[in-house]
Amino acid sequence: MIAIFSCTCKWFDEIAKRVLWKEFCHARAPKMMQDLHSSGSHIVDGNWKALGKLLIYCSGCTKGGLFGNTHLPGHFVYRTRFSRTVGKCLLPPQCRTDVLYVSDSCEHLDLGAEGDVGLFRGIIKSFSVSNIKRLLIEKQVKFHPEELCPYCKAKLWNLKQPKMIRRSASVRLDAYDDSVEYYVCLNGHILGLCALMPISDSEDTKEE
Repeated sequence: MIAIFSCTCKWFDEIAKRVLWKEFCHARAPKMMQDLHSSGSHIVDGNWKALGKLLIYCSGCTKGGLFGNTHLPGHFVYRTRFSRTVGKCLLPPQCRTDVLYVSDSCEHLDLGAEGDVGLFRGIIKSFSVSNIKRLLIEKQVKFHPEELCPYCKAKLWNLKQPKMIRRSASVRLDAYDDSVEYYVCLNGHILGLCALMPISDSEDTKEE
């Protein structure tokens, strides 16, 4: 409802950015918001709308965009769990002190040759002073030449490009090895994709 009124009324959109989206985020994920704002960390008011959208919207992906020829429509997600534990498994070893919240994968099943695909999203706490941002700059990782973050329209880095994605990420996401790929934008928003293993295969892997 906030998004609908924001699109039709500029005055309402300004209030929503400063107040309503902030209240929405705190109501939707109170513990996560408390952690994101602890230890002096904070989210600029202008980013509350982007964070609110990230909590409830899977952006999908377009053919020829971030994830090659994969095309998946965006959609609203009624309920999503964001995990700090899973996020830690996605971070490079040099960035273990960073905090990354990652959503459950939005499953897109039976896509023909592509099999089952999972899309995930997330946010890195205090990204502007994070180790992962420092590492991306040190490695001189290039931005994607065309695509922007669907939540805040900022430029995107691909973490697969400098081989910064840990192998443990595929285990946590129930995905095939080396199938995990994700981007992080200048505001710390995460967009990722992985090739999901069939349920029986993923259960066997966990038992091993």
